[in-house]
Parts: sequence; structure tokens; C-alpha cells
Amino acid sequence: MTVVALVGFVTTLDNTIVAAAAPSIGRELGLGLTTLQWVGIAYMLPYAGLLLAAGAVIDRLGRRRVLLTGCAVFAAGALLGGVARSAELLLVARASQGVAAAFIVPGTLSLIRTELPEPRRPIAIAVWTAALAGALALGPWLGGALAEHLHWSWIFLSNLPFVGAVWLILARTSRVEGARTGAPVRLGATALVTASLVLLTASVVTSGGVVSAVLLGGAGLLGLFAFVGWERRAAVPLIPARLWRNRAFLGANVLVLLWGLGISGVVFFTPLLYQDFLGMGPEAAGLPLVVVAGAVVCATPFVPAVTRMLGPHRAVCLGLLVLAGGLAQLAVVNDETTMASRLVGLVLAGTGSAFTAPITGQALERAGEDDSGTASGVLTASRELSSAFGVALIGIVLTSVRAGEIAGGVAPGPALGTGYAAGLVVAAVLQLAGAALALVVLRPLPAAPPALSKECEGT
Repeated sequence: MTVVALVGFVTTLDNTIVAAAAPSIGRELGLGLTTLQWVGIAYMLPYAGLLLAAGAVIDRLGRRRVLLTGCAVFAAGALLGGVARSAELLLVARASQGVAAAFIVPGTLSLIRTELPEPRRPIAIAVWTAALAGALALGPWLGGALAEHLHWSWIFLSNLPFVGAVWLILARTSRVEGARTGAPVRLGATALVTASLVLLTASVVTSGGVVSAVLLGGAGLLGLFAFVGWERRAAVPLIPARLWRNRAFLGANVLVLLWGLGISGVVFFTPLLYQDFLGMGPEAAGLPLVVVAGAVVCATPFVPAVTRMLGPHRAVCLGLLVLAGGLAQLAVVNDETTMASRLVGLVLAGTGSAFTAPITGQALERAGEDDSGTASGVLTASRELSSAFGVALIGIVLTSVRAGEIAGGVAPGPALGTGYAAGLVVAAVLQLAGAALALVVLRPLPAAPPALSKECEGT
């Protein structure tokens, strides 16, 4: 559980911590806005693109070998990022971390299914979810604080103690696994699905305009369609057909997408709103998200007990309803210029997010131990893609409403606030849809009837 929490925290933190420190990096290295955007994109693209292939590789080659190598590459990328003083070295460092994260995240997540007894798995899933939410919320504030009080290089160097601890724990405790020679890694399918996911992710983070986004997205979709057709004819598919036929597993991925589409965009734009509308500084603007992280941590110990009492489908439904309520409350008070009125919504958002943990647990349980690496890779890919698309979706809503308000004579600050409120409403609606879906796809399987004994059969 320590390994799972540390890896989840560090790899998610690297997605958000750079944003607040980007101006400091740009000033010192003389980088323009486009290059600064690629400091984040260089991590996101290989991370999202390699996840599906990474899960399959883990299942075929063994977790211990892949995890130890991945941790070493991630640490090397962090060290290179800390000492880099040119755009080229910094982008190489970020890409290296993204590649490594694609392997170590599903690898450590699959440990929950393979290394822990069943009664402890819900607790581990809750801890993992708390680590992710905490990193998502703390990233903007922590990046601003490190850049303001120390130096932006510590954003990368601070990864080293965490990754070092993970490597030592894995080296001392994980089982040695042999390669599964009967299930070879299909390099062609791996390259195709990776390129397709990279193109799809690039379509929503590109700054090249609508035409570039459409071309990249179209190419990514065509690649995915070709991958699906290839998988159907393959003797040993990269993603087993039994996972595609698993209702709970597919439903869990849809729930992850809905959650990420709503919450990721809101988290991304919250510091911007608090700076431009409420007049906070970069570090202070990230503090409200710390309230969300605190609520997640405080609610996490209650998740396993509530899940046992209500069932995973009702627990997740309840969590998404609470999250939707928190987002709606933030939208209602958005015109106010004080933080106190927003605290209730922030606490509800964090509490509700904590109760989405059973989504991952149910997906891994239904997938089975043999497919735990692949299933973890698919789930993590859904989360990463939903983050990118969530920023794009909420961004479209926010900028469209803001532009309309400014055209109507509203000042830029209040116009941004109105656009942010509209984004909150869209995010809340997505969570309500997820709550309804959770009741259907996460419903526990009916218990199998007891088998008759031979004596009973004879009578």
C-alpha cells in the first residue's frame, strides 16, 4: 500500500505541479509560451499513449522486472529535469518521466490485485484514490511554493526520495516472476495503439488551431479503429477479449471518464479564477484546492466501511451525488469575492471524490489476477485521457461563455467568473450521469447457488 500510494502521488503530482512554476522556468531559460506548454505535454503524451501497451507488457514480462526498471528511468528523468538548463534537456527529461510513469502506475496498481488479500484491497484502493486526489489538488500550490521560495528545479529533484523509497521496497519485498513466453508482446499493435492515443491526446492540447486539432483527432480515431480490427483477428490480443465483454470493467472505465471530464477541468482552471477574479497570488490561489485534498484524506478511512454497508454501486453513486452537489454549490456562490462562502463546496467535492474509490476496486476484481496489469493500464489510460479531454471540455465552456459576457460589456474578471460557473454546472451534470450509471454497472453479481452434494443428487 505504501508503494501504491507513493507512485500514485508522485506521478499525478508531475501532471499538475509544473503549471504554477512555468513562468519561473520560462524567465530563467528564456522560453516562450508554446515551449512552456510542451514542458507539460512532453510528460502527458507518452504517459497516456503507452498505458494500454504497458499493462500488456507487465502481464507478459512480470511486474518486478518492469517496475524496478521503470522506477530507475523515472528517477533519471527527475534528476535530468532538475539540472537541465536548456529547453531540449528539459523536454527529454519530461518525456522520460512520462514513459516511465506509463509502466510503473499500472504495475503498482496491479499489486493490489496480486499481492494483497481480498479484505485489504478496498483499503488499498481508497489509499490510492486519496493519493491521486491529494496530488491533483496540492500540485498547483506546491509548484508555486517551490518556485517562489526555493527554485523551480526542486519540482523535479523532490521526486527522488519518493521514487528511491519505492525502488527499495520493491527490491526487498516483490516476488520474482518469470517471463510468460506463451504470450509474446505484439510490437506492431503496441506501436499502433500508442501512436493513436498520442494523436488523440495531442488533439486536445495542441495550440495549432481547430484544423490541427481535427486532423490529429481524426488520425487518432482511425488508428484506434484499425487497432480494434487487428485485435479481433489476433490469436493473442494485446487486450483480452474477455475484458471487452466484462460489463463491470467497461462501465468502470466510463465512470472514470465521466469523473475526469468534470473534475480535471475544474481543478485546472480554479487557480486561474482565484488569481484573475479574486486577486490572489500564485501560491495563495492553489490553497483552496488543498481544502479539497484535506477532505479526501479525511473521508478516505470511511470509504471501506460505507462500501461494505451500502455496496459498491450505492457508495459510488452517493460519492458522485455529493461531488455534484459541491460543484453546484461553488457555481451558486461564484459571484461572491470571499473564500468562506466556497468552503462548503470544496469540502463536498473532496468528500465525494473519495467515495469514487470502489470504481477501481470493482474493475480490478472483475478483471481477475491474470489480467490485472492490462486492466490497470486501461483504467489509468481512461483517467489520463479524461484529464486531457476534461481540460479541453471545461475550457471550451469557460472561454465561450466568457467571450459572450465580454461582448455584452462585462469586465474580464467577472466574465471569467461567469464562464467558470458554467464549467462547474457542466461538470456537475457529468457527475449526475455517472451516479446513475454506477447503480447499474457496479451492482454486485448475484451469489451462485450452492452445489448439490452427490448424496442429494442421488435422492
